[in-house]
Amino acid sequence: MSLTLRTDARAADALSDALLAHGAQSVSVEDANAGTAEEAPLYDEPGEAAEGAWPQSLIKALCEQGADPEQIITAACAQVGLTSLPHYHAEFVGDEDWVRLSQSQFEPIRISDKLWIVPSWTTAPDAHAVNLVLDPGLAFGTGSHPTTRLCLQWLERTVRGGERILDYGCGSGILAIAALRLGAREALGVDVDPLALIAARANAARNRADVRFINTETALDSQADLVIANILANPLILLAPLLAGYMSKGGRIALSGILEAQAEEVMKAYAPWFAMRASASDEGWVLLEGLRP
Repeated sequence: MSLTLRTDARAADALSDALLAHGAQSVSVEDANAGTAEEAPLYDEPGEAAEGAWPQSLIKALCEQGADPEQIITAACAQVGLTSLPHYHAEFVGDEDWVRLSQSQFEPIRISDKLWIVPSWTTAPDAHAVNLVLDPGLAFGTGSHPTTRLCLQWLERTVRGGERILDYGCGSGILAIAALRLGAREALGVDVDPLALIAARANAARNRADVRFINTETALDSQADLVIANILANPLILLAPLLAGYMSKGGRIALSGILEAQAEEVMKAYAPWFAMRASASDEGWVLLEGLRP
């Protein structure tokens, strides 16, 4: 059974926790105004205080079939001090083939005329293109997000053949794999998440791409001609000296995961080492690139 409740920012977090305490198996919070002019995008950047919930939030909770929704909601509201029940909607959730349903949400993604992202269970629309075979699931980077598209398009524009590539924060491994398929000589992916490294190695095997993936604690033994990092603004600012140290002279860097309003601050952090500029944007996200003299 699925429950949907509408509440405001003051109660969203506490009520979510209370629902879990009184029988909900999972809870998510969404912007009640998503898709309208009042939509309020929030991004929880590491190193920044959370901005809180949306002014009007929808809490979605999954409960066991047969549970009493009013009893669960009444107990949760009492725990957080709400004297009246918020408006809610309950509906039955039938059995689903969740694997098939999940797969149906991913179709081939066109990055450019010559570059496609192709889920492993589908057929490539253009057999003559560079088709990157990917299984979404364990790590960020399916090609559907604007920041990933920006990075792939940058690689297509920049890789000329024979370069050494470093993909820092590699996620699914898609960028390092793409670099090799586009003609790079070597590609190295680095990530802090062990599940990301598992996913990246599996995706590299699917693409027959000889990419090495390591965790952030492993020392790098060479410098790169091209460094690409699709993370978030605050981590990128902190990583500036580290990524500069991995770059060979005359090399190029590309940074994404950055909102337009954050671009100047990130470029300032990299200015001691690189001549930086914003070179592309997509849906409010920007890609910054720089040249190391």
